[in-house]
Amino acid sequence: MRSFDYRRAADRTEALSIAGEGRARYLGGGTNLVDLMRQNIEAPAALVDVSRLPDSIEETPTGGLIIGAAVSNSVVAVHPAVRTQYPMLSRALLAGASAQIRNMATIGGNILQRTRCAYFYDVAGSRCNKREPGAGCDAIDGHNRYHAIFGASERCIATHPSDMCVALAALDATVHLLGPGGEREVRLLDFHRLPGEHPEIETVLRPGELITAIELDPSAAAANSRYRKVRDRSSYAFALVSVAAGLEVVGGRIEDVRIALGGVAAKPWRAVRAEGLLRGQAPTRARFLEAADAELAAAKSFHGNAFKVELAKRTVAAVLGELTGADA
Repeated sequence: MRSFDYRRAADRTEALSIAGEGRARYLGGGTNLVDLMRQNIEAPAALVDVSRLPDSIEETPTGGLIIGAAVSNSVVAVHPAVRTQYPMLSRALLAGASAQIRNMATIGGNILQRTRCAYFYDVAGSRCNKREPGAGCDAIDGHNRYHAIFGASERCIATHPSDMCVALAALDATVHLLGPGGEREVRLLDFHRLPGEHPEIETVLRPGELITAIELDPSAAAANSRYRKVRDRSSYAFALVSVAAGLEVVGGRIEDVRIALGGVAAKPWRAVRAEGLLRGQAPTRARFLEAADAELAAAKSFHGNAFKVELAKRTVAAVLGELTGADA
């Protein structure tokens, strides 16, 4: 690890001011950034500690929630309003890591997690365009069991590791940002970028911008929701495939449906095609499988992860079946 400066910000204004002085990174819990620094993947000149900035969870005038970026994953996971109004989010956070990591990790930091691709972390022996643009991608012809089946490019097939972000994508969450140019809002679905020609550019964050909060709108589908994570072992493992889904059924027909997939792309993957096929339909196992099949028709697998296509289909159907009581 290289040397760096460390400063704790008393408020957001000071955080922006310090970050503007040079090549700096904001530090929340440090559960991912510090690891990257130890591996010499990231080498910021300074760390701006924002862990003491506002960390409240407040109800919005419309009945939704504003969650401060400095709130820990543990606090959000057990918050009564999150558990009752957005159960998929609570379940995703609890599935994401050990209790010790959840106690340290912040909501803002969770969103900014970088991939856990083994080639990305292998600084000495592997080529990685995300780490070193133009170097190549050893995952394409290498061990790619954990890699993307949606949205990949010839330059990168890594996946985004966050469980929480999959739930936020299904919930149509809004990310609140503050930077030198003032405040702005970005949909979580638009926050992360697919790799394309520049896999090293992972988000739409502008220089010096700070995540300040996440906003959730209320909905009946959000209140009737689940998160399921399929992994190689029951703890301390990232998703092979995960599904966040919520449903509202009115008069025997699906009025609203939200589905997002994790472990399949460089960002949470919203299953828009499947959602469109399900709205207005009766909630049956056959419909769920048909919709999942249509969504996965566009998947492109590699030699090590072809199983993800069928796994994703069955997991989508199973979660929707659990929500509706249909035989799944």
